[in-house]
Amino acid sequence: MDEKKNTDSCIVKVLLTLVTMMVIDGSPANEWKLVWQDEFNYTGLPDSRKWNYEEGYIRNSELQTYTRDRRNARVEDGVLIIEAHQIDRADANVCASGNRIIQWWCRKTGREKGSFHYTSASLTTQSRFEWTHGRVEVRAKLPQGRGVWPAIWLLGARIEELGWPATGEIDIMEFVGYQPGRIHAALHTESRNHRKGNAATGSVFISDTGMSFHTYAVEWTSDSIDFYLGDQKYFSYQKEGQSPADWPFDDPMYLIINLAIGGGWGGKEGIDHAIFPQKYLIDFVRIYQHSTHR
Repeated sequence: MDEKKNTDSCIVKVLLTLVTMMVIDGSPANEWKLVWQDEFNYTGLPDSRKWNYEEGYIRNSELQTYTRDRRNARVEDGVLIIEAHQIDRADANVCASGNRIIQWWCRKTGREKGSFHYTSASLTTQSRFEWTHGRVEVRAKLPQGRGVWPAIWLLGARIEELGWPATGEIDIMEFVGYQPGRIHAALHTESRNHRKGNAATGSVFISDTGMSFHTYAVEWTSDSIDFYLGDQKYFSYQKEGQSPADWPFDDPMYLIINLAIGGGWGGKEGIDHAIFPQKYLIDFVRIYQHSTHR
């Protein structure tokens, strides 16, 4: 992108930010305050004052290693790029061990010797910005193909102390590549979660997840959580009980934006090895709170 186009893009983003601050779903500007944002109007690594990283193998039997490597996460031309790469690790890996338990684990997770290995990135605001209640907006263009599993989600800030799902989880957007026309939202608590098979979930159809940018948003209050695709509210969850097991959502949470490969859901229909590398593009992240919030 040449210098003039880059400058024009920055001007458009500033104007859009001002308009968004004036009206969000019809609400006057004085009801909302922009409290945190990244417009990605710079070049290089993600701003370390705003973003932290997950690293290594984390969850859900996924097949990627999360890294801090520039190849997996960088800012270029006004967008954050999270890029997943496929690497043939047949030369050496832990699955070459003769240990029966390790071999069983490798077969179960698809990491047997000679299988493909992946690198990707997971950016978080953990220890950078954690907050309670508000509106989160993320404008993104999603990767495509069987095996990709990008997400935008919130996790309770006390996760290391209390564990999952006690601190709650709000999945603003999940996409699995073998369902190219479907966006998912979910909430997990001790009372409701996927392990029990009763997580609160919603979904919406969208025809061009990989062709266009869309804004994925959530509005989170003390008694309800509403999920949006652009201006369309497609799922709403109302508080069901007073205990932390029913409603852990009055404590601080932090944001995660990640691109997983495979795993219990993303890899349910296998992985198309021909699709890599895959890019997950994020145009902006904006977090608002009501002006009266304390």
